[in-house]
Formats: sequence, C-alpha cells, structure tokens
Amino acid sequence: MEKIKYVIEEFNRTHGSEATVRIKNVKGEEAILEFEGSFCATCGLHDYFDDIKWEAMEFGLNVEPVEVLEAEEDEFEHGRYIVKYRIIRR
Repeated sequence: MEKIKYVIEEFNRTHGSEATVRIKNVKGEEAILEFEGSFCATCGLHDYFDDIKWEAMEFGLNVEPVEVLEAEEDEFEHGRYIVKYRIIRR
C-alpha cells in the first residue's frame, strides 16, 4: 500500500494539470484507482492508465491496468474513470 501511495503522488505531481488519481481501494492483488481531469486531447486516454504502470516500476512495483469499471464524461472534455489494476507479486 505504501508504494502505491508514492506512485500516486508522483503521477499527480507530473500529470496534475491534466489529470489526478486517487486510491479508492487496495485489497490483496487488486487496486482500484479513480482518475479525474481534463486529460490531454492529444494523448490517448488509456496512456494515463498505463502511466501508473510505468511510475510503479520506478518504485519496484509491478501493476497492470485490467479494466475500466466506470467512465463519466461531460461535454467539456472532463472525465472521471474508475480503473482496476492487478498487483503482480514477485
């Protein structure tokens, strides 16, 4: 759980102007994260979800986005997404 907190802090530090993420739940080998923001129009939405994976590697954690559980978007290019991640133990 502690490593995931560091991953989230780093993501929010580097992406905070476009999107932020927060931990909704971590249980066993599963993490549920909530993304919210305007997201960069030139980047693919799923790139943000994958960025968590790459940030996690910097902290020695292996996670993989598995499924978008919820998606809410409005007409002003703002959205909120709940994404399930698998935590891969070594």
